[in-house]
Amino acid sequence: MSLKLVLKHEPEVPLEAEVITPAKLNGLSIGEITKLPLQYGNERVEVGEFFRVEGSYSGEIHVEGDLARVKLVGAGMSEGRIVVHGRIGMHLGAGISGGEILVEGDAGDWVAPEMSGGRIVIKGNAGHMIGSAYRGSPAGIRGGEIIIHGNAGNEIGHAMRKGLIAIGGDSGDFTGVDMLAGTIIVIGDLGNRTGAGMKRGSIVSMRPAQMLPTFSYACSYQPQFLRLYLLHLSRLGLPVTPAYLNGRYQRWSGDALEMNRGEVLLLNGEAA
Repeated sequence: MSLKLVLKHEPEVPLEAEVITPAKLNGLSIGEITKLPLQYGNERVEVGEFFRVEGSYSGEIHVEGDLARVKLVGAGMSEGRIVVHGRIGMHLGAGISGGEILVEGDAGDWVAPEMSGGRIVIKGNAGHMIGSAYRGSPAGIRGGEIIIHGNAGNEIGHAMRKGLIAIGGDSGDFTGVDMLAGTIIVIGDLGNRTGAGMKRGSIVSMRPAQMLPTFSYACSYQPQFLRLYLLHLSRLGLPVTPAYLNGRYQRWSGDALEMNRGEVLLLNGEAA
């Protein structure tokens, strides 16, 4: 039997719930879990004030309700699985190093900042700064996977160093800004200023895109590494077609301000 936390009433201000993570709930009784502290605005409250707790932990935690104002669920997670039945707030999976988080609705800003391992799957849309570095930090995510079935906002993969971010819909402006390495795949449209300041890594889109003048066309080819990624994403439910698997991609090198060691790959078509 899995552990279930059901939101009893929606918080009026942000509720910080980093205690909702396998390592912190494993081995605790229902009574002990309800006594764990949460930060509610400028007050300390107990889990039981906002959540009804049922079952026992057996490797999986289910969280139910409209959690759009609940932050930091799964922060520091290293094992186990969390399933969110509904929307979830900011900083989901901050610093996650292992395990899996599945969100069946939308997610707020800052999903998995500075992630180093594990997998996060968002069935709906996500906000800005997905898989990004915190302001002032030299690097963003260092490993793991973030899979978003819908659209995502601005600055996806900011200062990303390693790992995979895949967007089934569109991404906003500055996708892969200051990217250090890793791979970002966007099935839909890219926003403006893609790859600005990127040093290494790959950004892929299945649609034409407006490239910055600091990127230059290199060639057209079939990248074999991308086929492997796309087959993996297809198994995870993203809309991968044979055209994506077998098509040729235009390779744009950049950013010239950072010695042209990064790349943007565009399926077929001309750059806009």
